[in-house]
Amino acid sequence: MQILTRSIPLFITAVAGIVMILSAFFPYTSDWGKFAGQFFNILAAFAFVLGGGNLLKLHLKKISDQRPGWAYSGVVLVCFIVTLFVGLLKIGAYPNPTYPSVHFGGETQGSGSMFWWFYEYAFKPLTSTMFAMLAFYVASAAFRAFRAKNFEAILLLGTAFVVLLGRTFAGVLATGWIPPDSAFSGLRLENLSVYVMQVFNTAGTRAIMIGIALGIASTSMKILLGIDRSFLGSGD
Repeated sequence: MQILTRSIPLFITAVAGIVMILSAFFPYTSDWGKFAGQFFNILAAFAFVLGGGNLLKLHLKKISDQRPGWAYSGVVLVCFIVTLFVGLLKIGAYPNPTYPSVHFGGETQGSGSMFWWFYEYAFKPLTSTMFAMLAFYVASAAFRAFRAKNFEAILLLGTAFVVLLGRTFAGVLATGWIPPDSAFSGLRLENLSVYVMQVFNTAGTRAIMIGIALGIASTSMKILLGIDRSFLGSGD
């Protein structure tokens, strides 16, 4: 039993990981990576099924227990079932030009299809509304965080002020008296904002990305070598 639950999964993970690494660095092994990627798609399909079943289980349990917010769970289930029904049966999908007689051969997400209608007139407006509301929470959090208590906070506050003001008409108007073709044109807020984003922000972002890449590499090596076995469902 230990072999089935520990040794074989570790072996499969190590082999698949090594194959994907080799396919990225050695061109003649690129087909190996594509072959391993096909198995990833198969596993992802099963993961979608398990995820959908878990979604149904959790929200149906919440509705049956009448826990706070159970009405939202009902909305989630209705939207999930309707979307799944439309996607699986390809309702409203245009027929495939190559195989017009095959009902399930059409493009589900084509322009004008029901899936497209859900995305354009339901999902996108809801997403825009969420981010519009999020802007007020971000502004409130920034007001609490950007308090000039020390030098670092003053630097953060000043940088945020320059970037935010440089992206508005008020910032352009405030430094509009500086000639755009003069030696001091870089002090105009719209130009200073771009300089901060392209130089300082890019440098910080690249440093963070390098750290993330090193962390991913080290974690991947621990998984391939069998040191980290958390993906097996246990802490050992």
